Amino acid sequence: MSLRDAAIVAYAETKVVDKSDKDIFELDGEILGSLLDKTGVEMKEIDGLVMSGLTRTGAGNVFWAQTTADVLGLDVSYCDQVHIGGCSATGAVARAAAAIDAGYCSIAFLLFSDTPSEDNRSDRGFRAEWTDTYGLMGPPGSFGLLEQRYAHQYGLDYEMLGKLAVTQRNHALLNDNACEKLRKPITVADYLNSRKIAEPIRLLDCVMPCDGATGLLVMSRAEAKARGLSNCVIPLGYAERTNYRGGEGMVDITWSGHKIAGERALKNAGMTIKDVASFHPYDDFIIAIMLQFENLGFCGHGEGCQFIRDNDLSFTGNLPLNTGGGLISSGAAACSSHNLIEAVRQLMGEGGRRQVKDTRNALVTGIGWINYGRNWGSSSVLALAPNE
Repeated sequence: MSLRDAAIVAYAETKVVDKSDKDIFELDGEILGSLLDKTGVEMKEIDGLVMSGLTRTGAGNVFWAQTTADVLGLDVSYCDQVHIGGCSATGAVARAAAAIDAGYCSIAFLLFSDTPSEDNRSDRGFRAEWTDTYGLMGPPGSFGLLEQRYAHQYGLDYEMLGKLAVTQRNHALLNDNACEKLRKPITVADYLNSRKIAEPIRLLDCVMPCDGATGLLVMSRAEAKARGLSNCVIPLGYAERTNYRGGEGMVDITWSGHKIAGERALKNAGMTIKDVASFHPYDDFIIAIMLQFENLGFCGHGEGCQFIRDNDLSFTGNLPLNTGGGLISSGAAACSSHNLIEAVRQLMGEGGRRQVKDTRNALVTGIGWINYGRNWGSSSVLALAPNE
């Protein structure tokens, strides 16, 4: 068996809100119920639970996955919590497929949920000692330094970053599940005039933490066929990289682990970067999208702005980009899994008003944590295709 012997047979998501009136376990129950209703699978048949560790609500509980299984009444043979930051959603798909392949479980429930509005715990670790003391308070400051370095090396056309922001916001306007606070049209001028958060990062560069939940149901393709679940999505290739060039003293911080992970994932999928039909990159900051264009090989290094200028990234364009609005314009909720859910939705042909025409495949990425003196710390790449 291999990764592509697994099948994503259903997805579910709640609406993204800036502050939910529901407990996180209520959201979990809604997701589980929706997946069961869609597939006809009985709860007792689910024998695997894979959760993301990227949750401000529950990650402080080292037994969060086990606690969730207890609350939902799930009796599982395989229980996992994926701790690679914003790569955890894509990583969960790979780990569920591997568990099914190894015989650890047969039907895996992938759950991504969070209510950060209820929890304001500060980060623990090196930041308090090494970066906060210099005023580098969290990801906006780190990405500000990254963006400044890129601009110094290659120059930066901020209007092209504005084009990315506008494209994703236009997609969010077509997404009923996007956070209502963000479903307002913007222009490139609005982007350029938005206030600075951490020079040169602007307000419209940044994600807004929100409340919400999503989920997937994964089983073998043979099991899906036996159950008559033909409209499913197949993972073709996956790779991740953590602490890229971490053993070196000085590195070019405009390079990330997506260079290595992308090459490996596409090779495993039997694809090249030119084959990608739609692109759903992790977008905690606008500059991260452009850097991924370069690191994955859509264009040469230092050529990101020209690539954005030359391509139509709308859902009707030649390379549809984050057709649900991305995290920035739909809201950073559900352990940042919404871009993955959107890719699955599109490949199932359920994109509605924003449905892409070319559903041959989709490429989804993850970005995980900010390490010290490098680009982001973890990079993941997942290639998906509809069931043949």
